[in-house]
Amino acid sequence: MTQTAAAVPGRAIALWGWPLVVIRLAALLATLLVSLAAYYLIAIFTRTNPAPRVFLRAVAAISGLRISIHGPRPAARSVLLANHVSWLDVPALAGTTGTAFVAHDGLADFGPLRWLCELNDTIFVARHERRSVAAQIEQVRNAIADTGSLTIFPEGTTSDGTGLLPFKSSLLSAVEANCDDLAIQPVWLDYGPRVADMAWVGEEPGQDNFLRILARWKPLHLTLHFLPPLTAEQRADRKTIARHAREAIERAMAE
Repeated sequence: MTQTAAAVPGRAIALWGWPLVVIRLAALLATLLVSLAAYYLIAIFTRTNPAPRVFLRAVAAISGLRISIHGPRPAARSVLLANHVSWLDVPALAGTTGTAFVAHDGLADFGPLRWLCELNDTIFVARHERRSVAAQIEQVRNAIADTGSLTIFPEGTTSDGTGLLPFKSSLLSAVEANCDDLAIQPVWLDYGPRVADMAWVGEEPGQDNFLRILARWKPLHLTLHFLPPLTAEQRADRKTIARHAREAIERAMAE
């Protein structure tokens, strides 16, 4: 979760929002159980398992997210660099592209959540110790072999969606050493003019934000802007990658 200059405090859920929360939670649980059964059944026959993608697509739909797509779809082997606004970013991108993700190891403190993330080939980056570049490269290769693409949120946390936080090039170290045969593509997640109303920022607990979004009767609209992949010159090293990816998303936001 983030600390931004324009933090939006959590809001109490209206009484008429709770029935929708209950319905959506029940639908999410049922979808999870069916998807887990499908995952382990399909895993017997293939390494490329579509169940996580289908599950996450369903999570986005059940949560009231309506997704549209603009720009060129990711290449078969690609690294996506996206701005980060909400927990909905993950089901939206994964449900659309099948991508895996890079995440801080703090996300894995809750065992069941780590287990679910690992089913989608999530790569956890330790906060208090630096893994060897060789180990990270191997994880990147495995994730891309399983899913075709990997998403990194270079801001390192969520913002209020009205601008961009600095991109942390350290998160791109493994990609820098393994990007010769990969397309590197910036992605702008555009929740529209009312993005600050749903963004997870400030001191709002994650659970509160999760329930607040489930309580919305009006759908949320998200446009995934897949921007042109970076050129060879724009990805000479991790700092160059971070700078050009951020500039590309900033230009798209300004248009």
